[in-house]
Amino acid sequence: MLILAGCIGKKTPVEKMYDVLEEVVSKEKVFEEQQEPLVTLEKKEKEIYDQIIELGMKEYDQIVKLSDDAIILTDQRKNHMEKETKSLKESEQVFKKAAAIKDEFDDPELTKIANELSDIMMQRYQAHKELYKEYSNALTYDKELYMMFKNKNLPLEDLEGQVKKLNETYKKVFDTNEKFNKLTEQYNNKKLSFYKKAGLKSN
Repeated sequence: MLILAGCIGKKTPVEKMYDVLEEVVSKEKVFEEQQEPLVTLEKKEKEIYDQIIELGMKEYDQIVKLSDDAIILTDQRKNHMEKETKSLKESEQVFKKAAAIKDEFDDPELTKIANELSDIMMQRYQAHKELYKEYSNALTYDKELYMMFKNKNLPLEDLEGQVKKLNETYKKVFDTNEKFNKLTEQYNNKKLSFYKKAGLKSN
């Protein structure tokens, strides 16, 4: 009976791969949950920034208050970004299990798709690491800018230099985010191809 039970309980490479890919989805749930609050906080901060620019230095007390509010939002954004990154790191740890499984397939076409899937996903993780680096830089520069707004005697060229630095950094954030999103789309399409070829249902 024990021998029989052992045979029944043994999973095929396809089933093992399916388990890994679905566990990756569950590990990225936290990542998914950060998207909406991040966008909301970014919009709120942009509104505050626009208000500060409109006020001019005559309304100094109001500028200080708005700058403090914006700094709080920056910290909240950092918190969401940290959660997002932790979720992706956990996802990567799980996905690494796929490397050992993909060489166990009998069907060379399945092996080929699994290899492509793995390559795309590793590029995706790398893209997110770049995104995290650029976004963290942007958050640092954001906070510096709001601290500058609170300085009554700040030279205008210093402020302009900071804004220029921020714009360049956000351009990098946008580009790396685009890259990450494209790779996510490619991964999802390739995963569907794998499921189809393996005769698996996608959740």
